[in-house]
Amino acid sequence: MSEMLSLEEARELVLSKVHVLDVETVPVLDAAGRVAAADLVSDIDIAPFANSAMDGFALRADQLASATPETPVQLRVIAEVAAGDVFEGTISEGECVRIMTGAAVPEDADSVVKYEIVGVVEGDGLPGSIVSFDAPTKLGSNVRPAGEEAQAGEVVVKRGEVINCAGVGFLAGCGIVEVPVYRRPRVAVISIGSELVAPTEIPTPGKIRNSNSYALAASARAAGAEATILPIVEDDLDALKAEVEKAMSTFDFVVTSGGASNGDFDFIKPAVEQLGELFMTLVNIRPGKAQTFGLVNDVPVFGLPGNPAAAYVGFEMLIRPALRKMQGYSTYERPSVWARLATDAKKKDPRRIFLRSTLSKDDEGYVVTPAKNQSSGLFGVLQRSNCLAVLPEGGEGRTAGSVVECILLDVAEEVCL
Repeated sequence: MSEMLSLEEARELVLSKVHVLDVETVPVLDAAGRVAAADLVSDIDIAPFANSAMDGFALRADQLASATPETPVQLRVIAEVAAGDVFEGTISEGECVRIMTGAAVPEDADSVVKYEIVGVVEGDGLPGSIVSFDAPTKLGSNVRPAGEEAQAGEVVVKRGEVINCAGVGFLAGCGIVEVPVYRRPRVAVISIGSELVAPTEIPTPGKIRNSNSYALAASARAAGAEATILPIVEDDLDALKAEVEKAMSTFDFVVTSGGASNGDFDFIKPAVEQLGELFMTLVNIRPGKAQTFGLVNDVPVFGLPGNPAAAYVGFEMLIRPALRKMQGYSTYERPSVWARLATDAKKKDPRRIFLRSTLSKDDEGYVVTPAKNQSSGLFGVLQRSNCLAVLPEGGEGRTAGSVVECILLDVAEEVCL
């Protein structure tokens, strides 16, 4: 299989072969960032009672209808209501109740006047004092009505909605302490290469540390998955097949790096082809043309290149969307903006090129500065980049001042720009 796919064709192919995982129930505190797998319903009105939006005095708005600075209305303070307390008495003509923020508004009251604009004629503003009002107030002023945010039996979070941190508090207030969400995919990360050693080792001549596994596992976790780094596999077809087969029983997705090209020691393609079904080997992008994808026992297996930037771009463009789909998310692509190039961007390769870049803003809008060194073997450049500047397929490069699309690497897919 050697047909080269466009990025869009490759993404559509990968997404078509993965499915939303089963549902699990988690404590509400663990639901942040997860996708609700069912409609969630409040068991009470939120708020359950009318309450004061600020410290002040509870009264009826019609009591102050005639109030002016020249002829203020004076009322006697007959009680004080703190948050958590309830005033069950009657507010007669000429009376009001001092009330604290969040406290239940007395049944006889329909408005609250904030403390700072009320004059104190006698006493200290506490019960027994006389206070004055020099202007009318609107009916319902500074009162949060019962059921303002939700009513008992109402759906407060819909199936498919992403629950954020505020949503966790909202659900807790609605009495929902356990939440059905789509399960996080379990991802196995395998680095392939006889030249690799663990990060704890000092490499001897011809050896390098295994860094890809850590970057890819971190990327999988950032996408919401549960990632596990498996042992390094040497350049041996049988050893690789055995490790991939072993992963099938435990993991929902297998990601490998290295061995994805066409050399004598590149084995991920034949491994997938012999164990299952191979769908893709080449994508029209740079870095990362060699992208292997297939299914083994219905488990997606993705072989990324060994060069760090090629592996990272492949993960962002193809694997991250798949992992999001498996968790029930409905948006799969990072947001992008258009920005002016700060420098010339040369282009000799006809593929779509992703330049590791830094996005900033000036008085005229967004400016993007591609890293000087675009070698696909560098991790440091990726660490210092916050976007990928895109040079489309074919054609020439772009000169400084040209406008190019920039894919934001530090902004969630749900953000609309």
